[in-house]
Amino acid sequence: MINSEMTVRDVALQVPQSTRLFESLKIDYCCGGNQPLGQACASAGVDVDDVMEMLAGVESNEAAVFDFQNASLPELIRHILDTHHVFTKAEMDRLQSLTDKVLNAHGGNHPELVHLDELFTRLCADLKPHMFKEEQVLFPYMNAMAQAASQNQAAPLAFFGTVNNPVRMMMMEHDTAGQILRELRALTSDYTVPADACISYQTLYQALENFEKDLHQHIHLENNILFPKALDLERKLATDLRG
Repeated sequence: MINSEMTVRDVALQVPQSTRLFESLKIDYCCGGNQPLGQACASAGVDVDDVMEMLAGVESNEAAVFDFQNASLPELIRHILDTHHVFTKAEMDRLQSLTDKVLNAHGGNHPELVHLDELFTRLCADLKPHMFKEEQVLFPYMNAMAQAASQNQAAPLAFFGTVNNPVRMMMMEHDTAGQILRELRALTSDYTVPADACISYQTLYQALENFEKDLHQHIHLENNILFPKALDLERKLATDLRG
């Protein structure tokens, strides 16, 4: 049963589809998901009882949803790569071109677009090496751990010592990305297009908001599900080895 004392993170884990509701209410469920639901509702300016009622409706409609909690590490990694990494890479390239186009056309009347371009460029500069490290180092090691567990073998050797080290770094980088997303949303007044916005301007704001939503879900899956599973598996492999 969901209650107002549960953290937003735990609600999102228990009811995966609640993340859509949290997005619409501007309740942070990924980087800031450790606060109680009641406190998060107060910060977002929404009534906790209303949110609880909406969550009950979401919970009753849960069906045919990918079971992230019970998925294996390789299944989670494959989902994150195919669903989120592919989308993020494609959208970064598209949105950088679109941002430049809108800035050139409207920068004179909307100087905030200069800062928007700077923020999005910085976000992309952070995300590209971040995903590269996941794809080339962290995720392959997690898959190797899962394979070792399936064959009752010891965990593979890692140059980074314990998986907690790269996980901690990835989470710090997630926090940085989350902060840039908040700055973008504040700068654009919740992605509200100005009266003189052309189609490209409108498309940019809509696409940036969709990019934000996907990145929130992406970070949530890693911070709250994938990384804890990997840390648990590493502990289990170490315990089995000692035993």
